[in-house]
Amino acid sequence: MILGIQILGILFGLFMLYLAFLHGKRGEFTAKESVFWIAVWIVFILVSIFPGSLDFLAKDVLSMSRPLDFFIIVGFMFISGIVFYTYTMVRKNQKRLEDIVRKIAMQKKNK
Repeated sequence: MILGIQILGILFGLFMLYLAFLHGKRGEFTAKESVFWIAVWIVFILVSIFPGSLDFLAKDVLSMSRPLDFFIIVGFMFISGIVFYTYTMVRKNQKRLEDIVRKIAMQKKNK
């Protein structure tokens, strides 16, 4: 029997799958990024449909009392990684912008 939260998870996964496909089709993602995000959302949908499929991993392999603990830890690690990646990209873009502004200022000074 599928619960309401599972339906919500499936709908969310389908929506995100559509967005990943759309961004890939528009060329906003590389082929590798598209494959990665499509795979992530397919796994998300499958776990939403079959939530008991992670019991073996969470309980037996990782010795966690609940599969929810596994999701919380993996989610925290994923978000931390994304925040770090975003921070490094912002710093890189900030450095590029600083260099461009410096070059434009030097060009205006020389005129």
